[in-house]
Amino acid sequence: MASRLIVFSGLPGAGKSSIACSLACELGAVWLRIDSIEQAIRQSGVLTGNIDDVGYRAAYAMAEDNLRIGLTVIADSVNPCIVTRNAWRDVGLRAGASVVEVEIICSDRQEHRRRVETRAAEAPGLGYPDWEAVIGRNYQPWDRGRVIIDTAARSIAASGSLIRTELAKR
Repeated sequence: MASRLIVFSGLPGAGKSSIACSLACELGAVWLRIDSIEQAIRQSGVLTGNIDDVGYRAAYAMAEDNLRIGLTVIADSVNPCIVTRNAWRDVGLRAGASVVEVEIICSDRQEHRRRVETRAAEAPGLGYPDWEAVIGRNYQPWDRGRVIIDTAARSIAASGSLIRTELAKR
């Protein structure tokens, strides 16, 4: 089977990581979570202040390596701009993988806010943005097709099922 790159994007609190983690377990895929990579870089003390795109660049390299050996990779990040979306797609294409882009949204504003305000950090020192930072984030509109999953009234399992159905079509 050819390798696949499944690229997640969406605002914090929409459900990306929950779905990506669950899907990675089901598929036996490599899960690359930008939050975890960036937190490890911060904790290393090598870089201070803003780490810019260092986490993304590290993830691109790890994704390409794993795709080249035939693995499925799930890239989990806000992926807010065309530049990062194109970079993920280019990684997959260079590695000869099929690329599926998935945008996770939560159309119920109250539910989205509840998630943002009640989630607990999963790793020591890993902080999450507050609601004002989430809604104020520069999240650019997409310029191409993608799979859109609305998690407002959909479970993690149901969301994963929709993505698996889409994978089967390709």
